[in-house]
Amino acid sequence: MKRSLIVGAFILTGITSIHMKNENKAVNPLLTEWKTVHQTPPFKEIKHKHFVPAIDQLLVEARAEVDAVIKNPEKPTFENTIRALEIGGKKLSRATTILFNLNSSETDDTIQSIARDISPKLSAFQNYVSLNEQLFQRVKAVYNQKDALKLNAEDLKLLEDSYKGFVRSGANLEGIAKERFGQINTELSKLSLTFGENVLAETNAYQLVITDKKDLAGLPESEVEAAAQLAKSKKKEGWMINLQGPGYIAFMKFADNRKLRQELYKAYNSRAYHDNSNNNEETIRKIVNLRLERAKLLGYSNHGAFVLEERMAESPAKVNAFLQQLHEASRPSALKDLADVQEYAKSKGFKEQLERWDWSYWSEKLKNERYGFDEQEVKPYFKLENVIAGVFELTNRLYGITYKENKEIQVYHPDVKSYEVFDKDGSFLSVLYLDFFPREGKRGGAWMTEFRSQSNLSGVNVRPQVSIVTNFTKPTATKPSLLTFYEVSTFLHEFGHGLHGMFANTVYEAMSGTSVYRDFVELPSQIMENWAIRKEFLDIFATHYQTGEKIPSELVQKLIKSKNFQAATMSERQLSFGMNDMAWHSINEPMTGSVVDFEKKAMAATDLFPPLDGLCLSTAFSHIFAGGYAAGYYGYKWAEVLDADAFSLFKKNGIFDRTTAESFRKNILEKGGTAHPMVLYKAFRGQEPSIEPLLEREGLVKK
Repeated sequence: MKRSLIVGAFILTGITSIHMKNENKAVNPLLTEWKTVHQTPPFKEIKHKHFVPAIDQLLVEARAEVDAVIKNPEKPTFENTIRALEIGGKKLSRATTILFNLNSSETDDTIQSIARDISPKLSAFQNYVSLNEQLFQRVKAVYNQKDALKLNAEDLKLLEDSYKGFVRSGANLEGIAKERFGQINTELSKLSLTFGENVLAETNAYQLVITDKKDLAGLPESEVEAAAQLAKSKKKEGWMINLQGPGYIAFMKFADNRKLRQELYKAYNSRAYHDNSNNNEETIRKIVNLRLERAKLLGYSNHGAFVLEERMAESPAKVNAFLQQLHEASRPSALKDLADVQEYAKSKGFKEQLERWDWSYWSEKLKNERYGFDEQEVKPYFKLENVIAGVFELTNRLYGITYKENKEIQVYHPDVKSYEVFDKDGSFLSVLYLDFFPREGKRGGAWMTEFRSQSNLSGVNVRPQVSIVTNFTKPTATKPSLLTFYEVSTFLHEFGHGLHGMFANTVYEAMSGTSVYRDFVELPSQIMENWAIRKEFLDIFATHYQTGEKIPSELVQKLIKSKNFQAATMSERQLSFGMNDMAWHSINEPMTGSVVDFEKKAMAATDLFPPLDGLCLSTAFSHIFAGGYAAGYYGYKWAEVLDADAFSLFKKNGIFDRTTAESFRKNILEKGGTAHPMVLYKAFRGQEPSIEPLLEREGLVKK
């Protein structure tokens, strides 16, 4: 989401106060023009102490820009009102973007305190803009004459989005209702930041220290070495497993010690659900109730109805029907998957009841036996540096773009690499930051963000600064970073988001790149995952890190055959998240009961195992309580329909076909939010998407 003075532009989170002295004699880099390469952030110069005084000053300047629009004596026009608001607040946006990106990828106690201090100030400013009656009247005056203005398509879209943004942000409210609306926004900004901090604290607090090497039986050598390295870094004897992605996933898949798998599983799936200061239960209740109250102030029955009005899916009823359709298609095969694993485990002498912490372990063994595919077999062919080169080559074949590492571009952590990206004609396209490895200051998962978005307001095409952040397997003392197939797919996914940002070619930042409907934004990312199982692509880069041998054809075939292993179960898992999200945001009355009971009821239809006490997914469900996916998590499955249908055109024309890729770039990646997603999709595909390619890809219907 872009940050400008236009309503709805700021991403707000957090509160508490930290008092920092403004050293007037020192130059604050957040207030100066940057003479760095491509005007990238001068991370070496930016210190913690700079944020509060800079943002305080920039808030004053941004408010003055708004006041200038309000007090303009001239009749409201598109130029002096709508465009003026879009142009304003860029310096404030620049500073807050750095702060909140660092709070996700390289945070510490001080950064978190600064974010908590700044967030309510940003919320107050946003309320000043969105609830300002004089400003809204100017916007409304321009909107009311839109048919007579003869605006081009992008200007008209900005006008319509701006007016709608004000209305959806409470501009039509009056008196106590308007005041309450502003209070809700401020409180929600604090709560979402608190939620995320609690999840990070819980993730970092857990350490499974192992002193008997027998307890590591089953783990691949590389994972044992990584566990030893982690323990050493924490000044512990033996080996350590934590709740960060790579180590946790590997232990659940490979460790023979069932008791430790159980302990680790319960620790991961009960984050922020313990009786301590990090518990998120009350935070969830407050968030969903405030979202409900805000929606009702605007005339909607619930938060889902409010959100989905601005989505391709349009309404909670349509989302629930979509989820149910996929659930009915997935459920029979998912139950068969469960029976297969139970039968297989029993055949291998497992006499216990199959539990949640057994699933990954026995599923991995069954997959290996059924397809002769061992995930560890492919890792030596997925050396991180080779994967990067492969993705770079893929995008070069599709779009003609090239990459050049530039160490003069400053980074916020030594692990981060920075690149210049050049278009097919050699012109500069974007800055690209790549940040791969887990650390305590980085939240879990993988994401794409920007330090600057593309715009072309004054005839100068300001190019974006895109960042891709992951938590991949770290190198050890004896081995480079060797990725799992899942990590390769994740990199392709996030790179798709990156391309959406890098190719952005719109006038207004508010509509560039990933500023699209949430259930459309995953199309550019998920379509990239389709290349991960294409032999023609793997042959480009997948060579053994020691021998240089190209990945054998038979191993590629095993990978391809195993790709849809338990696809229905994975579908049910994603659907369960979507159903849980929609349940939380379809409540019509305040929620006062048990968080875990509510969750269990919402996810019951998709669950393959009996409920267990002490576990709760919602308390760590950052996507919907600390991110932008509230009433939108279904979008991942929605976009799978789009990406499967879209990739069918690549399969027809050739997976490196430049003409198809250029059409995808021109009609989707470059356009951002300048038109309705279905208009953009049909311009590329020539038709509306069909669900059949997805069902076929996942083996849920016969071809």
